[in-house]
Amino acid sequence: MRLILIIIALPLICSSQIDDFNTKRHNKDKTLMIGLGSWASANLIGSGAGWILSKNDQSKHFHQMNVMWNIVNLGIAIPGYLKAKKSASNLSFYETFNEQRRTEKTFLINAGIDIAYISSGLILNSESKYHKDKSDLLKGFGHSLILQGSFLLIFDWVSYSIHNKNYKKNLAPILKKIDLSDNGIGVKFKID
Repeated sequence: MRLILIIIALPLICSSQIDDFNTKRHNKDKTLMIGLGSWASANLIGSGAGWILSKNDQSKHFHQMNVMWNIVNLGIAIPGYLKAKKSASNLSFYETFNEQRRTEKTFLINAGIDIAYISSGLILNSESKYHKDKSDLLKGFGHSLILQGSFLLIFDWVSYSIHNKNYKKNLAPILKKIDLSDNGIGVKFKID
């Protein structure tokens, strides 16, 4: 009788653990998108004022690029937050693992792109020496790209690390308990 109850309860226990993992993952995404949205909002306010009030052309271009950059950041943060808020937690093992893998991969790819942004900023700063007529524009935009790219590199790396740690702590232990049966027809679930 006890064995039958365990066999019936196992899928429910696993499903509950997977649902809990997905809920935690979505909460982490919401928190991260609030962080990105806060950065974007602070930049829009600060650099919006800086753009209007700057007397120096280089500073004006710096703030102008920050405003444009953070309109995009806010355009990513708001839908990202809404998606995390509305996402279903009752995914299958496969769907959960796939979502986790895709999330981690996205943040790693973004970190690589962020390095390209920083490099572009450095190139613009370097080019300002050779284009005196556009020096202020190139330096202003270059400094903005370095700042925004650096923030995003840190943001994406921290986001990846948070999701990877969540995977290792909460999903990997569940997956380690699941194995193919000895005859390959079903699955085994190890009970500690």
